[in-house]
Amino acid sequence: MKEIEVVIDTEEIAEFFYNELVRRGYVPAESEIEELADIMFDYLLDKCIIDEEMDVE
Repeated sequence: MKEIEVVIDTEEIAEFFYNELVRRGYVPAESEIEELADIMFDYLLDKCIIDEEMDVE
């Protein structure tokens, strides 16, 4: 199986959730969207879909 590098940006996740919720008739607060993005990131970690890795240069 080939390994690929994927960058997960919680700000991008938050923007995606915000746009989708607004499109569906919800108006979430910014703090709620940030929480959802963090939960999604934790979910991806928990399911081993991503590994949390920090590049320090």
